Amino acid sequence: MTTGTEETTLTIDELAARAGMTVRTVRFYGTKGLLPPPVLGPRRVGHYGREHLARLALIEELQQQGMTLAAIERYVQQLPPDLDAHDLAIHRAVVASWAPDAVETVTRPELERRAGRALGDDDVERLAAMGVVKPDDGGDGYRVDLGLLRLGVGLLDVPLSQEAILAARKVLIGHSRSAAHELAQLFRGEVSQRATQEVKSLSAHMQPLVVQALLTTFQRSLREELRDWLGGVSEEGRSA
Repeated sequence: MTTGTEETTLTIDELAARAGMTVRTVRFYGTKGLLPPPVLGPRRVGHYGREHLARLALIEELQQQGMTLAAIERYVQQLPPDLDAHDLAIHRAVVASWAPDAVETVTRPELERRAGRALGDDDVERLAAMGVVKPDDGGDGYRVDLGLLRLGVGLLDVPLSQEAILAARKVLIGHSRSAAHELAQLFRGEVSQRATQEVKSLSAHMQPLVVQALLTTFQRSLREELRDWLGGVSEEGRSA
């Protein structure tokens, strides 16, 4: 497991290796303003943090969606300047949700490169249990759901049991499918009289907006639940 300290003191070579890019590419993104400058340490050696790594992951996701470099520059320029690694990961998740399902067969080294870290056998087994990867029947590779890979890798370091993570996955899938069905019914009533091409255009436009709205409302609801829960725990501690 990687510690937070290690993650926030990366050299440019380490950053490039974690991101699966060349140092030249990282430097290029820096000159284009896509990547904030590093923090200068002793002997003016640049140090990069989790925010830089998360921003590179976001840039990579935008490229995979077919965006040009100019479009990526415009997208990044519109982001608030104080986003941390967590906020950038959320943006990346929203961008990834626009894409159709993407499942590829990859080798173990390629799986680790896509994951951005080394993976032990236990890690791969947990990812398989979460439905993120599946051993390829035809060889020694893995079928990997690229849309879920980053999320699954992030969950590897969460201090929850495998049973709790799988139960949470079941809850989220159930509620998201229910919400998607109800929203589809609502939109179907609004567009039933429109031409097919117009409906497709509306769907493509609405999808990222709906995903962002669901994400925002869920974040706020979860924050309120955690606040109430932690507040209750504090009250119990004071009364004990």
